[in-house]
Amino acid sequence: METASIYWIVAFILLVVIELVTMGLTTIWFAGGAVAGFICSMLGLPPLVQIVVFLAVSIVLLIFTRPFAMRYVNKNRIRTNVDSLIGKDAVVIEEINNLKETGGARLEGKEWMARSADGNIIPKDSVVTVERISGVKLIVKRKEES
Repeated sequence: METASIYWIVAFILLVVIELVTMGLTTIWFAGGAVAGFICSMLGLPPLVQIVVFLAVSIVLLIFTRPFAMRYVNKNRIRTNVDSLIGKDAVVIEEINNLKETGGARLEGKEWMARSADGNIIPKDSVVTVERISGVKLIVKRKEES
């Protein structure tokens, strides 16, 4: 077995271990590229060709399979901490006015500073939906009345 083949096997193992540790679907595509590089080295192709094939296969896998994997593999991810508050309803306890830098809302029994996502003034006692969280502030949008 050539030295280049051993390097490709080591690269493959490292990339798979990193993927198993992070579980972020980041290095698995390059592990596929390392397999392609290994095959090229076993066929006796020059190192430059091996590297080009590694990069090409990695990029193709990344472009064509990552969107599918992200949609189906991570779809059951449980949101925790502040991520779990996004999309929930809150009640405005102090008028939200971005220009005056005032505003507060109560969400799940806790009081938060709040700002309007669209810049509109939101009166006290309005129901709002949490769009995102920036630091310690809820960024909210007034909920449409049905």
